[in-house]
Amino acid sequence: MKFAGIIAEYDPFHNGHAWQLAQARALGAQRVAVAMSCGLTQRGALPLLPEPVRVQAALACGADHVFALPAPCACAGAEAFARAGVRILAAAGCDALVFGAETPDTALLQKAARVLCSEEYRTALRQQLAAGARSFAAARQAAVQALCPGSDIAALLDKPNNNLAVEYCKAIIEQNVEMQPIALPRQGADHGQALTESAHAAFASASALRTLWAEGGAAALAPYVPEKALKLYIQAEYDGKYTDFAVMGHCELALLRAACTEQAPFAAVRGVSEGLEHRLENAVRETASLPALLDALTTVRYPRARMRRLAMDAALGYTAQTPALPPYLHLLGARKEALPLPGETALPLSHSLARLSRENGTCAQMAAAQSRASDLGALCRAKPEPMGGIYRQKIIFLTN
Repeated sequence: MKFAGIIAEYDPFHNGHAWQLAQARALGAQRVAVAMSCGLTQRGALPLLPEPVRVQAALACGADHVFALPAPCACAGAEAFARAGVRILAAAGCDALVFGAETPDTALLQKAARVLCSEEYRTALRQQLAAGARSFAAARQAAVQALCPGSDIAALLDKPNNNLAVEYCKAIIEQNVEMQPIALPRQGADHGQALTESAHAAFASASALRTLWAEGGAAALAPYVPEKALKLYIQAEYDGKYTDFAVMGHCELALLRAACTEQAPFAAVRGVSEGLEHRLENAVRETASLPALLDALTTVRYPRARMRRLAMDAALGYTAQTPALPPYLHLLGARKEALPLPGETALPLSHSLARLSRENGTCAQMAAAQSRASDLGALCRAKPEPMGGIYRQKIIFLTN
């Protein structure tokens, strides 16, 4: 391994992320590139902090290059999220993918990925869904259990980071790229775990840190984030460069209500099936807040995370025609000594989204979709900003 890749949100960057970067170095990586969610996150929301702050934190704490994982790809389920991240890092020339997992057994994760890539699995999954499985996740586990009775593979899929790790391995197989998967043990708190005395003193999940910020501001994150990152967060708070999630909820609902003036407003939204477009329209018309909207949409069959993403897709107009994979490499930041990249890239590369948008029609589509998410984020900050910032954003260079 010479050029390692990491797929992340860094929302916010914390001690567990710093440990992961350090481990990649310890395992032999001379350079580390990150594909970082840009504009939106996988949970179907704006990130707490804008890209420049998160990029600076990543570079200051050990990353060499940070590429944008475009908003439509970032606001996606584990399978699509993983495919997009692998596409970016493979195109940049990474020869390894480093990731955390609750079960850091790379061979077992790869075995699970091969099962999920098989036609036998797809057949078993269809059978489970047709039989009325209570959810997609339950159907998937049951299908794997039927194919691999007595193995540990089905149990893997019960943990969020294992799930994502398997999807990373699957994406590497499907895209047939020369990239070595390397699983690391997840450090400290589990995804979404609240801060308690039982949690590891130095580590906290990103979701717990967002809650901590809401309750006590940036300074409250001090025990759980690197000092260099904390300074950036405190300055961002002072400058009003963080998301006001209450404002985000109102703005998202306003976009959804505006769409309801059209006939069949949500029929073309990506991921819509089984009458979900009608369910969404009814919820938009009958609720007065984003939490209430999500309550109305969420069922055992339709998990809240999926409904959050669906609502954001509908608000921003992401349809089945929105590109599913990144068509370019948008370089957000880099250490100067790490440039240029080790070799030729397999996708158009630039720090300028405007320049990338002129490459071809697919690039123009993705750039426009990215811009819609970035403009929403600019409006929903504690100190709102004008439209078009993503096109004016300069690359961030770290010189020391």
